[in-house]
Amino acid sequence: MSAILKVDGISKRFRGLVAVDRLSFDVPEGGIFAVIGPNGAGKTTLFNMIAGVYTPDNGTITFAGDRIDGLPPNEVAQRGIGRTFQIVRPFPALTVEENVVIGALMRRTSVTDARTHAHEVLRRLDLYDKRAQRASSLTLPDRKRLEVARSLATDPRLLLLDEVMAGLRPTETDRIVSILKELNQTGLTILLIEHVMRAVMALAGRILVLHHGAAITEGVPTEVVRNQAVIDSYLGAEDI
Repeated sequence: MSAILKVDGISKRFRGLVAVDRLSFDVPEGGIFAVIGPNGAGKTTLFNMIAGVYTPDNGTITFAGDRIDGLPPNEVAQRGIGRTFQIVRPFPALTVEENVVIGALMRRTSVTDARTHAHEVLRRLDLYDKRAQRASSLTLPDRKRLEVARSLATDPRLLLLDEVMAGLRPTETDRIVSILKELNQTGLTILLIEHVMRAVMALAGRILVLHHGAAITEGVPTEVVRNQAVIDSYLGAEDI
């Protein structure tokens, strides 16, 4: 399986702090790849470099064969990378439908076409029946799914998901896992940051573990969760 995203030796420093340290990995097209690690490990900084918020101090990021490191976020999105944010911030005064239409307008000049596409996305995320509600009225699980829907409406080839299951109950987590599996089956590549290991184990084909900005290990889930360095630095013996 060919790689749609190649990260090669990237680093990011903030004054004296090394947030990401010479990190390299490939994300296979059509796969689900997870990045895990303790808080402060550099996971969101990694996403911000891929999405164009930060430019790496060193190294390169290649998407679909073209370098994207240094491009602004709007150009990265146009190339086909969508993302969610750890703290969800929908437009609270707009309806659920209007929030998703805004994303759909990135590739559609007609509001009618954008609305039609938004409806398709809302059905996939189980939000169609709530399309007329204001975003501010949604529960946390619904706001999480709206965050995914807004990004999905941009028609990404690669979707970056930043802790979309944080704070959810197990039944709510299982619901999003099911939705993400269905999206992946359509050919969408997913790169996710997640602390909920039941979701990571259910979704990911490969896992990268970060600690202090550097990679501890990378591999298939069953191997990674038995790695002693991962247990010591992140999972803890009680989680195995």
